[in-house]
Amino acid sequence: MLGLSPATLLTRAVTLIIAFTVHEFSHAWTATALGDDTPRAHGRLTLNPLAHLDPLGSLLLLISGFGWARPVPVDPYALQRRTPAGLMLVSAAGPVSNLALAVLAALPLQWGLAALTAMGVRASWLPSPVEFLAEFVFINLILFFFNLIPLAPLDGEKVLSYFLPRSAQETLLRLRPYGPMILLGLLFLGPRLGLNVFQWVVGLPASAMFNLLTS
Repeated sequence: MLGLSPATLLTRAVTLIIAFTVHEFSHAWTATALGDDTPRAHGRLTLNPLAHLDPLGSLLLLISGFGWARPVPVDPYALQRRTPAGLMLVSAAGPVSNLALAVLAALPLQWGLAALTAMGVRASWLPSPVEFLAEFVFINLILFFFNLIPLAPLDGEKVLSYFLPRSAQETLLRLRPYGPMILLGLLFLGPRLGLNVFQWVVGLPASAMFNLLTS
């Protein structure tokens, strides 16, 4: 697929299943802990990947290295009855879970354990432990920074909104219907115009944190 090796495709497929499932489960678990039973009612309070994966978003992750899953439905009013920060906490739980996965997967790389297990014969279509963990860490960091972009429908929009004054919150609310179009424009048209916003706010921070975690 687009010149990707079988080992890379396998790594991304496994990463997709784990990263997206944990991301969406974290949303569902946090919402449920804050008194909203909507995720449970929709069958999303589970670590079953089939409940969370989106076909198009999954395919995009395999090809490009990032994509999306099915969003977890929540009831903002049920969350607000427990705490005004409820929706922000639920939104932040997803990206934070990807950061946690990246940190945990980086530990064997830092300690040299992955290199030790790489000794021996393996099939050519299998990634080495070092290759798998490095790709796993980097994709989870990409998902962490990508989801913190403050544009709907990404989690960062709701996280930022909580910390803004009311007037700025209303501006974000008016922009919300156009968020997906703005994201697509930045993703596909921005680089053609010399404005590679995703490289600045996602790629560069992810690379810097990857080097920090794995060096």
